[in-house]
Amino acid sequence: MCSNSVYTCIIYRFAPCSMICLKFIDTPLGKMQMGATDDGICLFDFQYRRSIDAIMKRIEVNKGRQFSSGRHPYFDLLESQIGEYFSGVRRDFDLPLHLVGTPFQVRVWQGLQQIPYGETRSYKSQSIYLGAEKAIRAVAGANGENGIAIIIPCHRVIGENGSLTGYGGGLPKKKWLLEHEQKHSGKSMQGDLFS
Repeated sequence: MCSNSVYTCIIYRFAPCSMICLKFIDTPLGKMQMGATDDGICLFDFQYRRSIDAIMKRIEVNKGRQFSSGRHPYFDLLESQIGEYFSGVRRDFDLPLHLVGTPFQVRVWQGLQQIPYGETRSYKSQSIYLGAEKAIRAVAGANGENGIAIIIPCHRVIGENGSLTGYGGGLPKKKWLLEHEQKHSGKSMQGDLFS
């Protein structure tokens, strides 16, 4: 069930909510926005990410609904777990996710969820893990289309030489997330990641 100040959507078996609920929250990395339907959380990303409009449009087209400010029960769960993550006590998320993308993108995003907290994987290693060794650029592109930051940890993918490479939220945020996880996992990162 999602609600906002204008109306309330009550979900019946054959009557889906007519919007994708959207809410902004403050985090140590700045404002982030979250989106959900009764299928799950479909968006959790940085407010000022360069490609956020394209990601949101992809979700709207796929769902046949528009984002609208509102409340959803999944938001409380997400806020609780992301708060635990930022305080260093949560390493894994147990959230209902709804991955909105092509079958290849969804496969890449599911692969990202297999990278353990406090560890990194190169784009090449991720491609090999997915059984698509020659598709490094396609895998990197799918990583860049991820609209569920942190929970689907695309920040854990780095260059073969240990460099940070790209990140939709910006390299300073990627560095912060990797340092945060390194600190709370007790693991060291590979290469010259922080030089």
